[in-house]
Amino acid sequence: MKITDAKYVMSNSDYQNCPPPELPEYAFIGRSNVGKSSVINMLTEKKSLAKTSQQPGKTQLINHFIVNASWYLVDLPGYGYAKVSKVEREKWEKMIGDYLHNRSNLVCTFVLVDIRHKALAVDLEFMGQLGESGIPFHIIFTKADKLKAYQIEQQVLDYTQKLSELWEVIPPMFVTSAEKHEGREAILDTIEGYNRTFQKTSEV
Repeated sequence: MKITDAKYVMSNSDYQNCPPPELPEYAFIGRSNVGKSSVINMLTEKKSLAKTSQQPGKTQLINHFIVNASWYLVDLPGYGYAKVSKVEREKWEKMIGDYLHNRSNLVCTFVLVDIRHKALAVDLEFMGQLGESGIPFHIIFTKADKLKAYQIEQQVLDYTQKLSELWEVIPPMFVTSAEKHEGREAILDTIEGYNRTFQKTSEV
């Protein structure tokens, strides 16, 4: 897929105020500071489409971007280590949960994890919640440029083994580096395939 245009549409705290659910939509979420904004900017080839920050928890709303005037990319607040109050965290969790469970045109959620770390309980718990709710998701490993090739291979293997203890079917995985644009084509090809299926379904 070639990205010819990507632009910000709106931000909301309530899924009911999001754009009309007429186009296929893909949500991106991960622990705070996982490199989500960098991946979004890499995919769209827009350096400042999603705001990057050294401060975890910067994204606090459901942010919609429209790509090629044909599908939505959604930047969701992170989870995990953001230094926010319990009340604020609970508000985010409800906002994210309501969106994921009720957004009718949400095709797939991409869960981002830092490839430098072992499988963390907070990530596995979130994926488990998606699985139990029947919400399709893929895994994007970020920051692959920080490791050597053999380390990447071992980390993916370890993660796969951990997931196999919890899942009968392992979700698709992508290894990415925002610095090197690694994994970009694979993710966009996957989205393009889903877009075609969405269009065919809509025409029925």
